[in-house]
Amino acid sequence: MAKIIKLTAAVSALLTFIFAALYIVTVADLLLTFAIIFGTTAYHFIMRLVVGLVINLIMRNKADYNAKWFRVSERELKIYHKLGVKKWKGNMPTYDPSLFDPRVHTWEEIAGAMCQAEIVHEVIVVMSFLPIFATIPFGALAVFIITSVISALYDSIFVIMQRFNRTRVIKHIHKKKQNS
Repeated sequence: MAKIIKLTAAVSALLTFIFAALYIVTVADLLLTFAIIFGTTAYHFIMRLVVGLVINLIMRNKADYNAKWFRVSERELKIYHKLGVKKWKGNMPTYDPSLFDPRVHTWEEIAGAMCQAEIVHEVIVVMSFLPIFATIPFGALAVFIITSVISALYDSIFVIMQRFNRTRVIKHIHKKKQNS
């Protein structure tokens, strides 16, 4: 998954520059439209990579999974059950599956990595709305709002998934501690 994200970011950025340069030379509106489409796409993918990198440099997968921010209430869990998270969570892509592999990491380390992944996706949700400011030079408010909302909703799914899965991991940790 990491390769796909990096490749998409690079190709989108390259196509942005190509279409922007062609627009400057020809002033054809269609080329500007493609430059904006690829520019927005590049932003969303590059931003995800940068947010993940920065948060990893700060946290190093060592989040305190017992911190108040990461606690999941019974009410929240009921919502997740109604959403059917258990059924679809296995079909979601993972940037680096090795971070969540119990053969490589302890359950405590996995819970910390899950907290970090949640924070990454929460920051991405907020940053998904920054392209709306591109309406100042380019207009097309509806397009930027729609792409920002879709992007934010997509990353919200990963926040939900991390929170849902982490409750199960924490139960496993507590059960393991009780048995020792």
